[in-house]
Amino acid sequence: MTLAFSFFMTEAVLLFSPHSSPARKLKHQVKSRLHWILQCSCTSCALVGLGTIFYNKHVTGKPHFSTWHGLLGLITVCVVLLQSVAALPLIYHKLAKGWSLAKLKRYHAAAGLVTYLLGSVSLLLGVCSAWFTSSVGGNAWYITALCPVLSALTIMSQVTNAYMAKKRLQS
Repeated sequence: MTLAFSFFMTEAVLLFSPHSSPARKLKHQVKSRLHWILQCSCTSCALVGLGTIFYNKHVTGKPHFSTWHGLLGLITVCVVLLQSVAALPLIYHKLAKGWSLAKLKRYHAAAGLVTYLLGSVSLLLGVCSAWFTSSVGGNAWYITALCPVLSALTIMSQVTNAYMAKKRLQS
């Protein structure tokens, strides 16, 4: 799950940043394809992680989704699946009859930001779990807890600046 949300999803969004991406010189179509590949990797890792966690809880006889971290994590994986399906009209525009591509991209970016924030909060709740706090302490815990917060702030800034600037130019 950490690999899915901390790496794949973060990199998939940062691909479109003119300041944060090593792929900034690539054409938009190549970036879109890389975004799609990274998001598919995110979704795959999230599903494998969810399956592994579910199986481990079943084998050990522990309750499923009994913490805020577990419950929000499940919701986040479901939202990631929904967002992945909802993105299909961006790839196959004929599926979105009556919708402009610009409007679809804005909705996708807004929903993606909400999805990313759900993942970040879930990661932060995992860092606050009893297991994690007993395993990692001191300054290492604070640095680890700061990672999803700083990532979320960076992504929020990038998405809102990119789409708010476009909206202002259209007005």
